[in-house]
Amino acid sequence: MSETEISTLGEFGLIDNLTRDFKVKNSSTVRGVGDDCAVLDYEGKKTLVTTDLLLEGIHFDLTYTPLKHLGYKAVAVNLSDVYAMNGTPRQITVSLGISKRFTVEHINELYAGIYAACERYGVDLVGGDTSASVTGLLISITCIGEADEKEIVYRKGARDTDLICVSGDLGAAYMGLQLLERERVASAGQKDFQPDFAGREYLLERQLKPEPRADVIAEMRELGIKPTAMMDVSDGLSSELLHICKDSGVGCRVYEDRIPIDYQTAVMAEELNMNLVTAAMNGGEDYELLFTVPLTDHDKVAQMKTVKLIGRITKPELGAYMVTRDDAEMEIRAQGWNAFGDA
Repeated sequence: MSETEISTLGEFGLIDNLTRDFKVKNSSTVRGVGDDCAVLDYEGKKTLVTTDLLLEGIHFDLTYTPLKHLGYKAVAVNLSDVYAMNGTPRQITVSLGISKRFTVEHINELYAGIYAACERYGVDLVGGDTSASVTGLLISITCIGEADEKEIVYRKGARDTDLICVSGDLGAAYMGLQLLERERVASAGQKDFQPDFAGREYLLERQLKPEPRADVIAEMRELGIKPTAMMDVSDGLSSELLHICKDSGVGCRVYEDRIPIDYQTAVMAEELNMNLVTAAMNGGEDYELLFTVPLTDHDKVAQMKTVKLIGRITKPELGAYMVTRDDAEMEIRAQGWNAFGDA
């Protein structure tokens, strides 16, 4: 298949090529791509806005990240922030910095992933920007969502005796990254190298194609649960717990034996001789929901299919600790992803 240099289309030709088949899904989208600004109408609801910046070499490695998966993930991580405030994502804007090594076909593949995520979660693409880049690929996505004021959940609402809950399982995305990195190193200088991913598909999917937990938000609404505080687990459970404790002015106790971990994650940690609980607490990129609820919601939470109770909120003077399997207490420290520290 012949490849098309982006310069042959120009900026506006590229935008038209990428967006001409996109159909609007939300009534709040009055005007999307094609004007100087998008026009949105939320009919009195509160607007939620979040932005994520992804840089090649810092947040992703194209050696092992397919462009379609990258586009999907770039959208998913933004939607996750809106769901984490108990909102509904409605629109996104996409801005790209593109180096000369990328062709039109490459960017079409990236947008195929962006469109797939928009279709799955009912989100409209309403604008963005493109620019040349001398340092590889840059992706900046802004997500705009809506929520009724009384339904918005912040990090600051947790109270003493609240229950601490988390959806899904933790550490799999981090183990997926370790697996990809291991195979990348092993393949260096080898022409016909075949990576060994057999039996580890779940880990790869968690790293390359995370899903925001819209289903958990929908289930909570059906059960009449409104969390007192909530975040998504992007930088690691330990970091997010400390954010909630700091913003809410509380302490916490979480229990090692209650942290949800998938079997593939445990096997991979053993193979790499890594501490499993450390990976689950600090790995990051799980995009699960960490939230607190009042004690009175215990029975409702117990009905949730993919949510596990992992601890409780305490008075602030008791600090933030993990209770180990042998009943020792270990202080929780933020050891998750730090873009500036790890760059």
